[in-house]
Amino acid sequence: MTLLDAAAGRERPIELQHLDHWFGEGETAKQVLIDINLTVHAGEILILTGPSGSGKTTLLTMLGGLRAAQSGSLKVLGEELLHADNDALTRLRRQAGFIFQAHNLLPYLTAQENVRFGLEVSPTWLGRGRAAMDDCAASMLGQVGLAERQHYYPEKLSGGQKQRVAIARALAPSPRLLLADEPTAALDKTTGRDVVDLFRQLADDNGAAIVMVTHDNKILDIADRIVTLEGGQLVAG
Repeated sequence: MTLLDAAAGRERPIELQHLDHWFGEGETAKQVLIDINLTVHAGEILILTGPSGSGKTTLLTMLGGLRAAQSGSLKVLGEELLHADNDALTRLRRQAGFIFQAHNLLPYLTAQENVRFGLEVSPTWLGRGRAAMDDCAASMLGQVGLAERQHYYPEKLSGGQKQRVAIARALAPSPRLLLADEPTAALDKTTGRDVVDLFRQLADDNGAAIVMVTHDNKILDIADRIVTLEGGQLVAG
């Protein structure tokens, strides 16, 4: 039995059916996603590849409730997001981990405080207390090689270090869904491998579904499945 055969009976955190999306309106509208049908199982790492402008980041933001669905079915963590209200989208965002190319660190918080902020908005950490969150944040920063930088502000960190803080913030709550856009782009080979190994651990130990956009050929082996978008269409999978 293959890994995906075994996954067939598991929870499906992501189910897309005939998903379409446009930028703009009326005669100037441009369709950027065309009839996307895709399922991602719990514990599966899916890598999304394709040329620039093919719709990868648009799809990733829709999976995270950061962009509204317009047509078709977009079911994430058991909730249909087509015509979903702001409360539903907020619930999803608080259950998901995000790693995007823009680090989006809060400049007035230290590395540890930025990671703790990710815990403070997670429903699984409600009532756990600041001390527990600080311990978790420090541990997670240690796992991405930043134990000695946890009290540094973002302006004192390099681009790669900022990326590692963003990765630690996304991983610390052990999310059910992790969405990553070029997470290793600013990292050296060794650090990039260490980071995707943490992704594998999250998928295997916690059953998280992980969707990652990458052009880094050195980490493709981490995937359970690789799919390709070209011109807004899913052409392989």
